[in-house]
This record gives sequence, C-alpha cells and structure tokens, in this order.
Amino acid sequence: MWAILKWLAMRLAIVRLVFKILGFLAFLPIAFILKAVGWPILIVLAVLALPIFLLLFLFGLPIFLVFAAGALAIGVLFAALAFGVFALKIAVFVVLPLWLLWRLASWMFRGRDRRESPTQKPAEGADPA
Repeated sequence: MWAILKWLAMRLAIVRLVFKILGFLAFLPIAFILKAVGWPILIVLAVLALPIFLLLFLFGLPIFLVFAAGALAIGVLFAALAFGVFALKIAVFVVLPLWLLWRLASWMFRGRDRRESPTQKPAEGADPA
C-alpha cells in the first residue's frame, strides 16, 4: 500500500515539474521581448536624468536630495514615455486602420457623386437675358 502511494506521489511530482518547466518555456519569449524593450527605455531615462544628477551635485545639494530629485525626474520621464507608447498604440492600432479604410472608401466611391445632370443650353429655348 505504501509503495503504491509513494509511486503515485512521485509520479504527480514529476508531472508537476514537467508542467512548471513547460510553463517557464511558454513565458520565455515574453521575457525576451520585455528585455528588448525595457533596456532601451532604461537607457533613455538614464541619459536624460544624468545631467540632472550632475547639475544637482554641482550645486552642492545633499546626496539624499539629489537622489530624490533625480528619482522624481526619472519618474516624470517614465510617465511621459509610457503615455507616448500608449498614444502610439492607439494611433497604430485604431487611428491608422480607420484612416486607411476611409481613404480606400473615398477612392472606391470617388466618381459616384458627380453624375451628369441634364442642363439646358442657353442658346436653346428662352432668352438668357
């Protein structure tokens, strides 16, 4: 009886281990994408905040205030970048397809509004004056 329970527990442990490994491999591409996008954003933030750090050190502020002001500057820059990426996503995935559909529809129905209406020539019929 104990041998069967040990065998069953061992089998369940191996199955759980395999599922954990496969789950990790499923999230690996997402991790690589985040790494590829995250490092450039951090580099941009560091390049933009580095002059602020140096300027505050130059003025002789205490280290704590320099780091606090630098962290605030990095936070504001990150918020601006996040808002810009959000706006870019909306522009690419919502505005661009709608604009392309509008252009396609206006191109397809371009000649339908200008129908020739029968007009009377001034030389025929009544006096134009």
